[in-house]
Amino acid sequence: MFEGSLVAIVTPFRNGRVDEQAFEKLLQFHIDRGTQGVVPCGTTGESATLTHEEHHQVIRQAVEVCKGKIPVLAGTGSNSTAEAIELTRHAEEIGADGSLLITPYYNKPSQEGLYQHFTAVAKETNLPIILYNVPGRTSVNMLPPTVERLAKENKNIVGIKEASGDLMQISEVVERCGDDFVVLSGDDGLLWPILAVGGKGVISVTANVVPEKMAALCQSSVNADMKTARQLHYELMALNDALFMDTNPVPVKAALWLMGMISDELRPPLAKLSSEHMERLKTTLKQYSLL
Repeated sequence: MFEGSLVAIVTPFRNGRVDEQAFEKLLQFHIDRGTQGVVPCGTTGESATLTHEEHHQVIRQAVEVCKGKIPVLAGTGSNSTAEAIELTRHAEEIGADGSLLITPYYNKPSQEGLYQHFTAVAKETNLPIILYNVPGRTSVNMLPPTVERLAKENKNIVGIKEASGDLMQISEVVERCGDDFVVLSGDDGLLWPILAVGGKGVISVTANVVPEKMAALCQSSVNADMKTARQLHYELMALNDALFMDTNPVPVKAALWLMGMISDELRPPLAKLSSEHMERLKTTLKQYSLL
């Protein structure tokens, strides 16, 4: 269910509120353009500044629009185990297909603390769970032995989004957890190398603007077409780089605004791109015929 190109979809805002009309158009855009799954309320969806009511609203709308078309992997993580359980239960109640659970941020738990956190959530839901390891955001790195332990002891922990940037670590996760465990790239620029070591897909920021190309790169790997995968990897390098020249999701929301798909509104404390970065983004989008 959670293989191929899944989009880490943005949350559009207008006048301080979730823009439901724009969000529905974004969801339909991905259904029409070959995206194989939608991930609302992740880091790219500015989950950290969504209220609980908004969090529920965004996931509910994603389920309503996508049900029966493409799966919805709901971001339900928190640095509070109790809150992660509550968010995951709600996502299950409203029909999400799975849960994406980030490692607790700021608290800096030990490997045992990570094990206990994810085990506690897994016991409270029947949803398939994709773990999310992103040390650059959370200041904690979940190591391969912990991932293996969680996967072996919890039947509904079925995969991981790996954004450590460490191919040796990611390779070890693949080796320890086996072919049935889904390893997804959390770094767009490392998608091809991660596919090459046994990854099954990506949860992608870049897919917000070029869904077809990210899906094609994943499919090329499935087809063992390394020539096409390599070509797409290098073709997308400049775009991947531009979309991460500032804190995610600032550049990708600016790109979608320039493309006429959403407003340019961000939630504080995020700030809009500098004029220099905006000019660079425009130039890059033009190179890809997106403007």
